[in-house]
Amino acid sequence: MADEVPKTTTPGVDHTRPNAARMYDYHLGGNANFQVDRDAVERGRAILPDATYYMQQNRAVLMRMVRYLVQDAGIDQFLDLGSGIPTRGNVHEVAHLHDPRARVAYVDFEPIAVAHARRILADTEAPVTITQADIREPDVVLNAPGVAGLLDFDRPIAVLAVGILPFLTDDADAADLMARYRRATAPGSYGAVTHISPLTWTWEQVTEALRILAETATPEVARTPEQIRALLPGYELVEPGLVPAARWRPEHEVSEQDALRSNCYAAVGRHD
Repeated sequence: MADEVPKTTTPGVDHTRPNAARMYDYHLGGNANFQVDRDAVERGRAILPDATYYMQQNRAVLMRMVRYLVQDAGIDQFLDLGSGIPTRGNVHEVAHLHDPRARVAYVDFEPIAVAHARRILADTEAPVTITQADIREPDVVLNAPGVAGLLDFDRPIAVLAVGILPFLTDDADAADLMARYRRATAPGSYGAVTHISPLTWTWEQVTEALRILAETATPEVARTPEQIRALLPGYELVEPGLVPAARWRPEHEVSEQDALRSNCYAAVGRHD
């Protein structure tokens, strides 16, 4: 697979170190990645054979969460934190299937993720924006033109943190960050998270695999279900609560084996 994004056209990109967003893109069959990313993914797969399944389940549950939030919860505004490199099943694609007026503000710090999103959104007239910002700086994110100029914070908003909180390696910092975004949203808003957690993998396997991500600019941690629940302070979880990602409102029956293979938990909560 050739590197699609020329090194000279995307400023601020480090081509010598693997990048988590580009690695995720490779897992999902995208082409916005480099050889260094692909090599890191293959090393990770040797340790965690189901790593790609984990990534696929993250994307699949995101799509189900967005559908639930639009259809069942009546949400028409989304703040997608750490949105990553656009692939099939983006938030705005799913939301607009059910409500073409839904507003989606993507936020990511990775230059290639932002560059690809801008290309995808360049010709759309839909209410969708991409903002390059660090989600660890809520004041910057919430006041950015692409966020403050698009979303109405006097009405409910869904804050999506899908697969991004593992990159906040301190539990207290991660919980505080989600609380700060929650406080910025109106009553009736929602928060959604997914998070890596060993189910069929051992903690030793995960620790070894995460050493590979430690080579990137964004090291990652795994958490227990109890630690993950604590990342949604102030939210009351909707059914089925915090469950393996494949078991969160699935479209068809999921076997126990497939549920555990996701090695990931998912939850959606509402605050009043």
